[in-house]
Amino acid sequence: MIEKIKLRPTIKSIVIQENTSDEEKFQNSILRPIIKLQHHLLLHYFEHYMKQNKVHLEELNPIQKKAKIHRFFKTDHKFKLEIRGLIIGLLTLDEFEEYLKLSTNLNKRINNMIEERINSCIIK
Repeated sequence: MIEKIKLRPTIKSIVIQENTSDEEKFQNSILRPIIKLQHHLLLHYFEHYMKQNKVHLEELNPIQKKAKIHRFFKTDHKFKLEIRGLIIGLLTLDEFEEYLKLSTNLNKRINNMIEERINSCIIK
């Protein structure tokens, strides 16, 4: 399990304060490093999923791209499950137990962080 933690990059800008909620602590100390680690895989998966669904983002303007990406994150249940799986699979057993307690809020946070990351890379 320690090997999974060692893979994660350090994000120096993360500051966890005493009054931070459990969800935010989990997001900043665990999820953000995993999402950063999985950056290229997440982008590749997203591009593959767009091709599979015959979505041609290159034909859209930035506002349309953002709306299309947002729609996938809001309405495509299969997409959301698969993309979250790329993150959850890198949790340790203890982290997974904590994740299960907070899963509803953490799933929203995971989706939002990945959507922002994809938007920042796809929309230029």
